[in-house]
Amino acid sequence: MSNMMKFAESELDIIGLVDDGDEMNGAMRKHILHMIHEFSKEGHSGFSANYAVNLLSKLLKYEPLTFLTGEDSEWMEIAKEVSGSNNGTLYQNKRLGRVFKDDAGAYDSEGKIFWEWYSSPDIDDGKPYKTYFTSRGSRVPVTFPYAPTQVYEEQVGEE
Repeated sequence: MSNMMKFAESELDIIGLVDDGDEMNGAMRKHILHMIHEFSKEGHSGFSANYAVNLLSKLLKYEPLTFLTGEDSEWMEIAKEVSGSNNGTLYQNKRLGRVFKDDAGAYDSEGKIFWEWYSSPDIDDGKPYKTYFTSRGSRVPVTFPYAPTQVYEEQVGEE
């Protein structure tokens, strides 16, 4: 068994992703270990492994590898009249689904991610942890070429 597989199994054990009869955990563990096994067979060096992982991570998350151009071929029409407004047709970017445009311009609907502290006596003995969310206030204007970014901002009071 490769060092990568041993490491992966150990880390999955630590987070409790074990095959202990729970069908979902068992299946997920099996799938993750299968992907790691296949990757380890490629014989990457440190540099090529990092390069491949970075590309693969973006592709698996449906993220573009280069700047969005804003060209017509990148857009698909998703609505004729945006409800409650006079913004005409709404388009969604084919390369990054969180980017939209209407008559007012293009925007990233998740350009700003809000966070706040939350605690519950039922979870982790009431210790605070960060919760993350998006809202209409998450929209940020986009100009092209656009390198997708996300800014994390603490939510204080009402948005």
